[in-house]
Amino acid sequence: MTSVTDALIQIKQGAHEVLLEEELKIKLNSGKPLRIKAGFDPTAPDLHLGHTVLINKLRQFQMLGHTVFFLIGDFTGMIGDPTGKNVTRTPLTREQVLENARSYQEQIFKILDPQATKICFNSEWMSQVDAAGMIQIAAKYTVARMLEREDFHNRYTTGQPIAIHEFLYPLMQGYDSVALKADVELGGTDQKFNLLVGRELQKHYGQSPQVILMMPILEGLDGVQKMSKSLGNYIGINDPPKEMFGKLMSISDSLLWRYIDLLSFKTPAQIQQWKQSVNEGANPRDIKVAFAQEIVARFHHQAAAVQAYEQFVAQFQHKEIPDDLPEITVTTPDTSMPLIILLKEAGLTPSTSEAGRMIQQGGVKIDGEKVADRHLFIAVGTNHVYQVGKRKFARIQVKAMKTMKTMEI
Repeated sequence: MTSVTDALIQIKQGAHEVLLEEELKIKLNSGKPLRIKAGFDPTAPDLHLGHTVLINKLRQFQMLGHTVFFLIGDFTGMIGDPTGKNVTRTPLTREQVLENARSYQEQIFKILDPQATKICFNSEWMSQVDAAGMIQIAAKYTVARMLEREDFHNRYTTGQPIAIHEFLYPLMQGYDSVALKADVELGGTDQKFNLLVGRELQKHYGQSPQVILMMPILEGLDGVQKMSKSLGNYIGINDPPKEMFGKLMSISDSLLWRYIDLLSFKTPAQIQQWKQSVNEGANPRDIKVAFAQEIVARFHHQAAAVQAYEQFVAQFQHKEIPDDLPEITVTTPDTSMPLIILLKEAGLTPSTSEAGRMIQQGGVKIDGEKVADRHLFIAVGTNHVYQVGKRKFARIQVKAMKTMKTMEI
């Protein structure tokens, strides 16, 4: 059984902020399975890797023995949350909400344990709240507190309109926590205000206030804006294996560690080993390949991950090798030739020392495969494509040098 200390370490891993950690310790020490809530407005039919930052954390809670309430905001989705926006967001129709909700349910069990997951819709209780009940909920929060929310405050001070129904969204999200008697609610950093409203409403209704666990917002493939289907910078969990693998391989080396920290199921020690290997000279591309295969295998299967890699290598080599590839023949009196001499003789490097340096830096490939051994010998009779750096290519054939005895015959 996992100790409270170990559970806290796991829960906090990758999290942006916990409010309040002492309260979480008390709840964990109770020994009772906690009720873990996360709400999703079905604004788009497909989940992407940005969503899974939070869903992965839900799965972690399940593995610690707690129950997850995956709340689909079919009622609040028809209000429209302007979080992070300076304008009112267009609400969805009932038909759009239900269709997107169905798609959500098909996707989340690629990560979550169905036996420890309760899917619920907030229309189950909100549709039972009449006008008088809505007024009673609204009476428990002030306009002044609402205007503390950053986007509301900015719009108010700049004279942009704020519709009354927009104030209802954080109240409805907060009331969801009351209805579910949530012990912990998860959300992105852009949801902090709404999550805090839930704590306050629970206090008004005589409940122990929920602990808030905020997860970071994952940047999209551009490395700038948060991952979003509307921005086209996303990786969908339903993307085909080849497409998913290719998108992951396209992220920058600097963004790679952000993705690994938030998405990989490797242990912190394993991730640290990856980072250490790169610091010691390993090519980040090799880490990227391992990470991309992990993600593809998670949402498809291991065979698909292997095939996606093979397809990527074939496609990458095809695109990378120029059509006007020079063909060069080098000769040697022996049965093989040192690679560093071959590269110099073929004109791909100015010297053998430069050839050795390029090999050590991971800048030499044979038929698309990186070479790590600067002492490698190339056998006579071989014919391969050699690459040095990003721009120097040649197809080189190694032949045996004719000796004087051979010439006399």
